Amino acid sequence: MRILLPEGWPRPKGYANGIAATGELVFVAGQIGWTPAGVFEEATFSGQFRQTLDNTLAVLANAGARPEHVARMTWYITDKRAYLASLAQIGAIWREKMGRHYPAMAVVEVKALIEDQALIEIETIAVIPP
Repeated sequence: MRILLPEGWPRPKGYANGIAATGELVFVAGQIGWTPAGVFEEATFSGQFRQTLDNTLAVLANAGARPEHVARMTWYITDKRAYLASLAQIGAIWREKMGRHYPAMAVVEVKALIEDQALIEIETIAVIPP
């Protein structure tokens, strides 16, 4: 993968402006913060983020993909304030699970998610190199 950073642009914090990659594409459906049994064990934003990321990484692993293969993520959140208040915990969880790999990302605040208890949903695209 090649990180895309136009000349003169500042390096973004926590994401990449763009990624160029070649290989097998892996598309992960929106994952939320419940366990594989469909149970929400966490009610906090950071707790649900951890479970959502674990779920995402499990699907990726099933395809033979690792965290560094993630090229793009879209996060859907139900509460911008809760997200912003959790940034320190989110960052720590990210580094624990994803290391220092930052894909192209977007975060979108939405009115609600299909599962009423869900605070975050993440869609992911990964590229496994040839």
